[in-house]
Amino acid sequence: METIRITTLVDNSAGPGFLAEWGLSLLVEAKGLRVLLDCGAGLAAVYNAQLLGLDLGSIDYLVLSHGHYDHTGGLREVLRRVGREIAVVAHPEVWAPKYSRLGQQAVEAGEGVKYIGIPFARAELESLGGGFMLRREPVHLGEGFLTSGEIPSVTSYERIDDYLLVREGGVFLPDPLADDLALILDTDFGLVVVLGCGHRGMINTLRHARTLTGRERVYAVIGGTHLLHASPERLDRTAAELRQMGVQKLAVSHCTGFRSAAYLARVFGEGFTLNQTGARLTFP
Repeated sequence: METIRITTLVDNSAGPGFLAEWGLSLLVEAKGLRVLLDCGAGLAAVYNAQLLGLDLGSIDYLVLSHGHYDHTGGLREVLRRVGREIAVVAHPEVWAPKYSRLGQQAVEAGEGVKYIGIPFARAELESLGGGFMLRREPVHLGEGFLTSGEIPSVTSYERIDDYLLVREGGVFLPDPLADDLALILDTDFGLVVVLGCGHRGMINTLRHARTLTGRERVYAVIGGTHLLHASPERLDRTAAELRQMGVQKLAVSHCTGFRSAAYLARVFGEGFTLNQTGARLTFP
């Protein structure tokens, strides 16, 4: 039976000796490939990789789940460690100028907002070897290993936070996070879906993964689920759909939030993992 290994290089919390930061970076080793999903917010990814004895120079692809700083701020240092040309797979909107509303104040002419997009110029990252492969459609990295591409919003209860904005022509508008994507692994024991933040909704993402692959059973879900501000109703409906899809392993990180993580832990019992920096997961 094939094996999937996922190492958490960056999360909000960390095991002894590791660096934690608000962000996420996951190294996925499967199907003969080594794929890095996101790079965290700063130096933690390269520091923790070195601590774990992982050679970033041997990764095959770098995938960006979306264009927020906490998933892209480590890009420069990661590319320096890769030390060669490498495909950076993302959605075209990953380069959109992204902002966050500060509190409840009105947003006018750049006041009341904070920039939260990629903190580097594209030209600098390209000079370090980052070859941006920007696609709205899924990208097949290998046999049974693909990105989700743009994720349709189909559920009635999963919504993008209204404090997340994008600047268009000097005007701040709600960010639809069209660039939000995930990694999908089609295995003989079911789907394994690796999320960055799940801004478009964890269930929307999983439904899309099932449609793309034609496989009904979702075996494992790993990563950020963006349930930090989820209502009790959303949590109940999310858990029910995860059960219906056959999810056996749930390893949440980053933007899940302690309250939502505790709820999911009660539902999934031994199948639940509170993922953190330094964790090394093996499936099945």
